[in-house]
Amino acid sequence: MSKLDIWANGLNMPTYTNTGNLLTDARQIIDESRKTAYRAINVVMLQRNWLLGKRIQEEILLGKDRADYGAEVIKNLSKALTEIYGKGFNKNNLYGFVSFYKIFPTVSGKSEMLSWSHYLLLINVKDDEARRWYAHEAYTETWSVRTLRRNIASQYYYRLLQSQDKKAVADEMYSLTTTMQGDKLEFVKNPMVVEFLGLSPNTDFTESRLETSIITHLQHFIMELGKGYAFVARQQHIHTDMGDFYIDLVFYNYILKCFMLIDLKTTQISHQDVGQMDMYVRMYDSLKRTEGDNPTIGLILCSETSADMARYSILKENKQLFQAKYLTFLPTEEQLRQEIEQQKEIFLMQREMNKKKNDEDDE
Repeated sequence: MSKLDIWANGLNMPTYTNTGNLLTDARQIIDESRKTAYRAINVVMLQRNWLLGKRIQEEILLGKDRADYGAEVIKNLSKALTEIYGKGFNKNNLYGFVSFYKIFPTVSGKSEMLSWSHYLLLINVKDDEARRWYAHEAYTETWSVRTLRRNIASQYYYRLLQSQDKKAVADEMYSLTTTMQGDKLEFVKNPMVVEFLGLSPNTDFTESRLETSIITHLQHFIMELGKGYAFVARQQHIHTDMGDFYIDLVFYNYILKCFMLIDLKTTQISHQDVGQMDMYVRMYDSLKRTEGDNPTIGLILCSETSADMARYSILKENKQLFQAKYLTFLPTEEQLRQEIEQQKEIFLMQREMNKKKNDEDDE
C-alpha cells in the first residue's frame, strides 16, 4: 500500500467526478479539499473544547462548598492560558467550554457534528427539545451559522410547531436565508479556527478594496497628527452571542488617557451603526479600560456622504468634564472628510490607470 493510499484511508481523500472540463474538475477538487480540511480541524477543535470543559467542570466541583470557587477557577485559568497561548481562552470562552460539555455529553467524529460557532449558538437555547431540533436541522440541511442564528432568533422551531401550513413557514425561511448560505470562504474567515491554529488573522477579508485603502491611510493620518496617539489594533475581533465583529482601527491616546475606536462605513450612517459602535465602546470600557483611563471614544466615519462625516458615540460618564478636551485632540470633521475624499480620488485614479494598462496589454 502506498503512502497516498494510507493517507487516503486515514483522512478520506476528497473525490471528484470527471466532467471532461479541467477547470470544473480542478475547482471541485479544491472545494472538496477545503471541506475535508474544515471537517478535520473542526473535529479536533470540538474535542479539545469538550475535554477542556470536562476538566474545568471537574475542578469546579472540587469547590462545591464555595459559591465563588468556579469563577475563581475560570479567571485564573483564563489568565494563565492567555499568557501561554494568546487569544481564544478568555473567560467567556472557558464558560462556553463548560456549557458545551454539560449540554452535549458526547463528542465523536461520527455523530452529527456542527462547527464550534454553531454550538455556541445552540448552548444559549434553553429548551432541550428545541435545541436538539435546531442541531439536527442545522446538520441535515447544512445551515450556515448565520442561518442558524436567524432561525433561533425568529423562533422558527416554535412557529413550525404552531403553524397549520408548515410548508409556507419553511419556504419563507429558505427564501430569507438563501443569501446566508454557500459562503465558500466561511472556513478561511472563521476567527475561531484562526485562533485554534495559532495563526495571524487575515485583516483584509472583512473589507472591500476601497475600505482597505481608506483605512490604511487613515491609520497613518491619525498617527501623523501627533497629539498623543498610539496604534493598538486594526480589524480587532470582538465575538458576541450576536456574531463576530471587527473594529476597523483602535488607538490609545496617552494625553487623553483613553481608547479611540474607529469604524468606517461605505454607506450613509444608520441607527444600527451607532448602536454597534455603542456596543463596541461599552465592551471596551468593560474589558480593556483600566483604572485611570477616561471613557472610550467611538468614532464612525462614512465615506459616501458629504454631511455627518464623523459622529462620536455617546460619552457616558463625565461627558461635560472631558468633551472639550476630547475635541481639542481629536481630528476635526473637516480633516477627516478631506482625508477620506482624497483617498477615494487616489483609489479611483489608480483603478482607472490599472484598467487602462490591462486593456493595452490585451490588445
